[in-house]
Amino acid sequence: MITLLPFEEADFDRFKSWIRSPEELLQFAGPYFSFPVTDEQLKKYIDDPRRRPYKIVSTETHNVIGHCELNFERSIPRLSRILIADNTERNKGYGKKTINAMLKLLFIDDIYDKADLNVFEWNSSAIKCYEGVGFEINESITSETSIGNEIWKGLNMQITKSDWIAKTQ
Repeated sequence: MITLLPFEEADFDRFKSWIRSPEELLQFAGPYFSFPVTDEQLKKYIDDPRRRPYKIVSTETHNVIGHCELNFERSIPRLSRILIADNTERNKGYGKKTINAMLKLLFIDDIYDKADLNVFEWNSSAIKCYEGVGFEINESITSETSIGNEIWKGLNMQITKSDWIAKTQ
């Protein structure tokens, strides 16, 4: 199991240690941060009232294993910057548990009826995780981001409260 706790200044060094390249930063955080991530960027991030960043904590080990954010910049809340940081903790179901915990915050503890997220088309393991929770690809919204000599295609995925509830029962 996992729990989501507020991301704080005390978490900055751990967060920065997880990001080793501009490509990793773009995959995880989109274009919001610039590499290398600085304390100034992170301070601005946690002070932004449109964002609710969390650290992901394993309830078994009490270790911080990742990061996620609920983003309220648009009328539809967005799940953003989702990362299970420690490679040894990946493929254990923490991603799905994190997504469900985030959706519970939006759909049960709050008033929202729909949520979305963006993911790069080549990130098949993340897409599979999101589909397993009930997200569907919204083919009418795509994006392109250049990194080095490559163009990464971004996909938008959406879920409704009713679809999520049906999937969790």
